[in-house]
Amino acid sequence: METNAPTPELLRTDALVCARAERALFAPLGLALRAGEAVWLRGANGSGKTTLLRTLAGLGQPFAGSFHCPRPPRYLGHANGLKDELTVAENLRLAAALQGQPCGAAELKAALQALGLGGLARRPARQLSQGQRRRTALARLALPSAPALWLLDEPFDALDQEGLATLRGLLQSLLTAGSALLFTSHQELPGLATRDVQLEAAP
Repeated sequence: METNAPTPELLRTDALVCARAERALFAPLGLALRAGEAVWLRGANGSGKTTLLRTLAGLGQPFAGSFHCPRPPRYLGHANGLKDELTVAENLRLAAALQGQPCGAAELKAALQALGLGGLARRPARQLSQGQRRRTALARLALPSAPALWLLDEPFDALDQEGLATLRGLLQSLLTAGSALLFTSHQELPGLATRDVQLEAAP
């Protein structure tokens, strides 16, 4: 009798704690996240959500406990991280390269079109609106990528309803292709199946 193999585990934390100025931000966290799963990371302001995502992305060290990612995660922070002197296309190419997502001209064009930025490819980032800047940062989600853990800090900020619908479709496509999502948000995104993980205050 054939059995379905379990989906790959893309993240496991073991009593993980992050800190700021040597002060624990949240109680020890145990979390397992598998391919195709989306987790909404919740907690009060200052509870350590961003610090946790940055730690998982390799941008900080745990205060206690440990975590394991079998594949390098992909991180998209709350700040868009655009260089004002570069064009939209140049910013996307640079961000992708820094995260190990090299792309050709065709893939770059398709990603920008997916976010409604096809006509802005040559525009300097300094001339973009806040919504256009956010779309430029999010265009990495539309580039070809092997399944991975995506760490997204407030990805829905500064988007109108059309942008939210586009992002929801991109995230669902990533999940269907075998990626996993760990994200923070101050707003719900209807239509995206998630489970909640609450950061509890440190004892």
